[in-house]
Amino acid sequence: MRLVLRDVAGPVLTPGSDGYAAECATTDPHRPLQPTAVIGATGEDDVRKAVSFAAWQGLPVAVKSAAHQVVGSADGGLLITTGRMKSLSVEAATRSVRAGAGVLWDEVVARTAPLGLAPVMGSAPGIGVVGYTLGGGLSPLLGRTHGYAADHVLRVKVVTADGELRTVTPEREPSLFWALLGGKGNFGVVTEIEFRVFPVTRFQGGGIFFAGERLADVLEAWRRWVATVPEEMSSSLAVRPMPGLPSVPRALRGSSVVHVRIGHLGAAEECDRLVAPLRAAAPVLLDTVGTRPVTAFGEIHQDTDPLHPVHRTVALRALPREAADVLVRLAGPGSVRRPARLEIRALGGALDREPEVPNAVASRGVPFVVVVSATGGGERAGALGEELAQAVGGLAPWATDRSVVNFLSAQEATDEESVRAAYGPVRYSRLAEVKRHYDPANLFRFNHNIRPV
Repeated sequence: MRLVLRDVAGPVLTPGSDGYAAECATTDPHRPLQPTAVIGATGEDDVRKAVSFAAWQGLPVAVKSAAHQVVGSADGGLLITTGRMKSLSVEAATRSVRAGAGVLWDEVVARTAPLGLAPVMGSAPGIGVVGYTLGGGLSPLLGRTHGYAADHVLRVKVVTADGELRTVTPEREPSLFWALLGGKGNFGVVTEIEFRVFPVTRFQGGGIFFAGERLADVLEAWRRWVATVPEEMSSSLAVRPMPGLPSVPRALRGSSVVHVRIGHLGAAEECDRLVAPLRAAAPVLLDTVGTRPVTAFGEIHQDTDPLHPVHRTVALRALPREAADVLVRLAGPGSVRRPARLEIRALGGALDREPEVPNAVASRGVPFVVVVSATGGGERAGALGEELAQAVGGLAPWATDRSVVNFLSAQEATDEESVRAAYGPVRYSRLAEVKRHYDPANLFRFNHNIRPV
């Protein structure tokens, strides 16, 4: 390890050394990272040297910024953390952004908003730009209007398994460009990404909260409603327990609620007209839908829960009344073993359309994705995962294999058959061929792993 200590600018840490635990920390307490060593990369040169060293030593590589990429334990491998790589520039004239590997969405929006621009950002401000985009990137505000974040990438800088820093565009190494966008971290360490942004300054959005006991009524109204709204309207529905803390509004404190999330790129009057049927579905406990600056995009979902609790994901090709009844039995007031949280996102719109430059995003054409989650001690993680898998089994008649790759649980993402199913056989085979070309030894495998042909 002395070679790395001498040659890289960032810290090199091993188990037991000061800072090792903090550098390995993730938002998932059930799956701690335990690499042989960690390199805190400060720039592209550090990444290139780290990858070359790992290949020389036969160490598999894991990559972590905001923990959206790595899903394995990294046991016996080299962890490269990119949170120090914070380069960020905005070109207003071309409506484009260049972001380093450690940049978060709230950092991008803080720079673009004063220029009247916004990216296809995620639901939580603290999500990393690179990991989110490599998995497609599903926005709760701009997604149905503009598609996936991956659809608007212009250029990617990536260090591949041979230690080479490549600038990848649709014209230069097109097969790698296609695979990177949707193929997660299988093909190298992304050091910088350039993407388009859009003229958005304000939006209509927030949440409408109902008592958990009214789930059947609210879900039925929402299920019918989402089929009628324009692409400028994005929405999802969550069943979530609210803590009994003073910071929680009194009307919601300490209870299970149904939270309908709204993100609308239109006028306030039009938004009010569109959401009126939802407000009439049941007595409203709290309504926060209103005009907001684009910097307040995190207020749509209010994602304060851990990013990666124990969860299971199922994509649905339809949401008929019978499927809604299954969800009510799973998470409603009569449920015997209610999960801590249930979420249904409505996709569609531009998320169904192929972009000008195709990519490997697998979930185009999937209308709904459901995530059920629970919390518990590390020793309970496996059992909880199995319980959740059984719980969503009732949705099998309406399920489709292809799914939103970013939403796969750690258990699903580390199971080869689950990953293969999420991409579909044709797309997976093409990804495996690209993997063979750029990473034949499967150096990058602590991720949603695609094995080389």
